[in-house]
Amino acid sequence: MENTDIVLNAKKFAQEKHKNQKRKDGVTPFYDHLEGVVNRLKNLGVTDKETLCSAWLHDIIEDTDVTFDQINERFGREVAVIVLSLSKDKSIPKKDREIQYANQLKDVPFQTKIIKLCDISANLKDLANAPISKTQKNKQIKKILHYLRVIKNDISENKSKYPKIQEIIDGINTICIKFNQNPILI
Repeated sequence: MENTDIVLNAKKFAQEKHKNQKRKDGVTPFYDHLEGVVNRLKNLGVTDKETLCSAWLHDIIEDTDVTFDQINERFGREVAVIVLSLSKDKSIPKKDREIQYANQLKDVPFQTKIIKLCDISANLKDLANAPISKTQKNKQIKKILHYLRVIKNDISENKSKYPKIQEIIDGINTICIKFNQNPILI
């Protein structure tokens, strides 16, 4: 596969695999979330094809029947490793899964953390508008913000490379304040 086509192929593959899935609100197509993450990356100035490809695919292992090996075969090892590092291990008990996932995020490369930052931003925006109770929203927001705190130092260290990171943080903090959470300082 030519490198120039890899992002488009990832987009189409994600669209196909997430075809009938909806976000937790039961209305929004899952694909809209992926598009939001990719658009945030592009807005930051990310042009790396592997990063953009991985962003399209970041939920595919966790939320579909696609495997690491299939991604590796179709999109290459770098993309497969990034996608796997953004996936929770559903084979471990739920209470341990969150701890394991947060630990996993600590050790991933920056390009993976910037995808996670954009994922966090998109998730919080969706959650703020979700038709669930304020208690449920607060619980979800705390979990999402925990992931941000895990990657915060690396994001902060790379702020000069991607100055628009502050815009994403400002958007996140608007939601934090709305739900009485402490803003994230970067």
